[in-house]
Amino acid sequence: MGYYQKKSKQIIKTDINTLWNFISDPSNLKKITPTNLGFKIVNSSHNVMTEGMIISYKITPVLNINTKWVTEISHVKHKEVFVDQQIYGPYKLWHHQHIFKVIDDHSVSMTDIITYALPFGIIGDIVNYIFVQNKIKKIFDYRTIALNKIFNK
Repeated sequence: MGYYQKKSKQIIKTDINTLWNFISDPSNLKKITPTNLGFKIVNSSHNVMTEGMIISYKITPVLNINTKWVTEISHVKHKEVFVDQQIYGPYKLWHHQHIFKVIDDHSVSMTDIITYALPFGIIGDIVNYIFVQNKIKKIFDYRTIALNKIFNK
């Protein structure tokens, strides 16, 4: 089984408080997720991100097939880092680190490191090569554009 990693980094023109408040509010996920994924939060155990928080989603990543995805916020270091991990969903493993570094009073570096694995062994590896890695790249490209529109005006 292959493990894969995707890294994404961007500079966001805002202060850490504003960015953290935006990113740590689950209701804002839809604003930075491509509409073609049909992203919808079904349930969240909290309104503000905390360790142990469980979030249930419905997404339609392919062929309009509804997929349930449940993640847990497994680690939070306020205004520095948080980690979400899949506990149920399409991946065999999904571990997503969000790392924030203040550059100055008006700029924050945000780095995402996604480590993932697909089920089905070699078939999953082929599916990743043909489809999944590109889909993940497009999702994070979209998010970069969306965050730039919101903050880098």
